[in-house]
Amino acid sequence: MSSHISFFKSVENYVDKAASFTEIPRGLVEQIKVCNLVLQIRFPVRVGNDYQVVEAYRVQHSHHRMPTKGGIRYDESVNQDEVMALAALMTYKCALMDVPFGGAKGGIKINPANYSIEQLQNITRRYTAELVKKNFIGPGIDVPAPDYGTGPREMAWILDTYQALRHGEVDSIGCVTGKPVTQNGIRGRAEATGRGVFYAVRECVSFEEDMKKIGLTKGMAGKTMVVQGLGNVGSNAALISQQEGDVKIIGVSEREGSIYGPNGIDVEKLLAFRKDTGSIIGFPGTEHVGDALAALEIECDILVPAALENQITLGNADRIKTKIIAEAANGPVSADANEVLLKKGIIIIPDFYANAGGVTVSYFEWLKNLSHHRFGRLENRFQHNAFERIVSKVVEMTGKSITEREIEFLTRGGTEVELVNSGLEDTMITAYQQIRETFVQHNQIQDIRTAAFVCSLKKIAGDYISMGIFP
Repeated sequence: MSSHISFFKSVENYVDKAASFTEIPRGLVEQIKVCNLVLQIRFPVRVGNDYQVVEAYRVQHSHHRMPTKGGIRYDESVNQDEVMALAALMTYKCALMDVPFGGAKGGIKINPANYSIEQLQNITRRYTAELVKKNFIGPGIDVPAPDYGTGPREMAWILDTYQALRHGEVDSIGCVTGKPVTQNGIRGRAEATGRGVFYAVRECVSFEEDMKKIGLTKGMAGKTMVVQGLGNVGSNAALISQQEGDVKIIGVSEREGSIYGPNGIDVEKLLAFRKDTGSIIGFPGTEHVGDALAALEIECDILVPAALENQITLGNADRIKTKIIAEAANGPVSADANEVLLKKGIIIIPDFYANAGGVTVSYFEWLKNLSHHRFGRLENRFQHNAFERIVSKVVEMTGKSITEREIEFLTRGGTEVELVNSGLEDTMITAYQQIRETFVQHNQIQDIRTAAFVCSLKKIAGDYISMGIFP
């Protein structure tokens, strides 16, 4: 994260800082911090008439809960330190959200744009086969998911490869999450991380006394937002914030540059414009203000870095003009820049809380896979009939008339996506309330990130102590 220390070391520094506000024994803190298993893989892949050696990793950070859980990213910047850091953040994220997994992460050092679909499929299947050989994947062992550069397509390839090599395993569909809905995935997973960012920001701005300290009013409506990165997370966070939170999006950036629209940017139209033209530059009502980092310096109420790590550093921290930063990406603020931003009074909603929507809904998908039926299938018709009887009784007692449409609305059970979004919303709200309670109770804790790490550490330490490993 920082230019001076590694990404993994900066995560350890955050943990050490948080641990100083707890009574967890030092030896236990050291055990929590270390990566338990690191798998480094090299395998050949045929590209055209030649062969290429592909570098890949899978890291299982903590086994205090099983299985371990974490995405797989395809990117040229992938290295062991990055994967270790992301696996560690997954451990703290799962603990914070009360999702019963240990943290893991995977990565393949490639640029997906340089390969055909057939070549990407070969790479994914070979990587999965290596994980199976080393016992690094399975519904009760380690459950991958999509990350930067991957999506439902890659998860379907992983599932198919796993089932071919583990034929007849009854819970095999739970070996990976983020699958297509038609391949035992779950509705709501694609937009889950972006929706989680929305819930995180909405909860943060719901506390009037916290907003007063930074010169803002309570609530999301009318607040200005800038989003860096229009990938899966950034686009969904922007769309949902605009449609359900009535937020005014005034700045957006992508690889090709940054745009500024003081009168507001319709994100749905912007996404369609980029699909047609291949760029956000030139979108009506906006001006091109610089490269992909320029949007970070636009003055706004809420800044959402949703691209890659290390986007806000000492080099640009002084020029950041926002009140709230919601870390939709992993590690977008470097450790040294973090201190600069805190001194400016900026509230930073940390990545391992803000972007926890993905793993939360992945947990729901995993539960669905292990139960072998979709949410609502067993109970919805029963609920409908029960509610219908109640409504009929109320109508009979009051003498009021009610339309068929109203009866249908009052008696129907929740759809799968409604149940998923409801569970995600409840999880995000509960976690933020726990973080804020810790923040308020400890006068010495100066930031939300440290409070969130304190919450996670206490839960993980509790698991180790209950196992009798650390009496």
